[in-house]
Amino acid sequence: MKRFHVHVRVKNLNESIEFYNALFNTQPAIVKSDYAKWMLEDPRINYAISTGHSESGIEHLGLQLENEAELQEVYENMQKAKGTVREEGECTCCYSKSQKSWITDPQGVDWEAFYTHGTATVYGEGINARPAPEVMEQWKGNDGKNVSL
Repeated sequence: MKRFHVHVRVKNLNESIEFYNALFNTQPAIVKSDYAKWMLEDPRINYAISTGHSESGIEHLGLQLENEAELQEVYENMQKAKGTVREEGECTCCYSKSQKSWITDPQGVDWEAFYTHGTATVYGEGINARPAPEVMEQWKGNDGKNVSL
């Protein structure tokens, strides 16, 4: 069964966790220093938030699949959609080991299709790598905004 995925960029992780705990009436399944995720069953959604971005708001939307057969089905649907599919393949992202691809809708919203098959101790590796939150503080400009890495 497929699970809808939403990832939101937030300014204050603790404040946002408190807000979503109340809204969803449950605690997150994963909490890190820069990330939290709720695996909700009603509605069936993987709702994630993270810090370390220069802007807040919707990061991306997606479909989390339970097995490789479902992933192939969604990949085929992505090929039918008018847009460029960016195949990421095996990756570490959001403290998980996954296989994924991306497409951007006509409004510019990024969508990912992914199958998660393990956990990771880091937020990401390769193109998903980013410095730890304490390192990000060293990259702040005089105006308090992140400097491009």
